[in-house]
Amino acid sequence: MMERVPILKLDDILIVSIQVELEDQGVLALQEDLAEAVVESAARGVIIDISAVEIVDSFIGRMLATIASISRVLDAETIVVGMRPAVAITLVELGLSLGGVRTALNLEKGVALLEDRSDAGAAPVSW
Repeated sequence: MMERVPILKLDDILIVSIQVELEDQGVLALQEDLAEAVVESAARGVIIDISAVEIVDSFIGRMLATIASISRVLDAETIVVGMRPAVAITLVELGLSLGGVRTALNLEKGVALLEDRSDAGAAPVSW
């Protein structure tokens, strides 16, 4: 049986913590689950925590970029947090730019990035 990645909700942010090695079917399920969750919750942001991911390949890199594209089409920004230095080096060596994906060192900084985006988009208060 395929293990599904849980999607947590914090206000209008969805948090995905990848704690298992994802196979092709798991990635496809995550993409579908996340797209549905973004629409159902009207999320403005998605944070993907990959701090438990030790090894990446081009498949995982493309998966992150695809999830970011799906979220962007659904009006939510994606931020990847917890990237290990070895993972970052591997992604660069593979030539994967992760276009459209912002990164942050940890979950707290990822949430702060989304809050900054929300504050910048808020209408100015006039008296």
